[in-house]
Amino acid sequence: MSDLLLKAFDNEDLAGLPELRVGDDVTVHLRINVGEKNERVQLVRGMVIRLRNSDNNKSFTVRRIAANGIGVERTFLMRSPRIEKIEVHRHAHVRRAQLYYMRDRTGKSARLREKRTFAK
Repeated sequence: MSDLLLKAFDNEDLAGLPELRVGDDVTVHLRINVGEKNERVQLVRGMVIRLRNSDNNKSFTVRRIAANGIGVERTFLMRSPRIEKIEVHRHAHVRRAQLYYMRDRTGKSARLREKRTFAK
């Protein structure tokens, strides 16, 4: 019985998802229902401002600026079957675990310094 429980919570379903960090600029491909039988893929692009890494309840929050400068945040579960894929566009140099201070920033002050990696 315990083997079945361990298999149920394996990290195999997370194998296709990239390693996320706070400050990453990501695009989340999310399946949403349109009507009763139809589904479509919705793209949510923004900055990861929070990661919660508790074993099976891993989640992350993405913040983006919508029309008229209004900030929109959306929290996703890592193990959600609704997430098709996550694309990481760039990594940022941050010194905090949660970037809640970005909620008060607008314009140029809302940008983060890019963390560059060089291949050898």
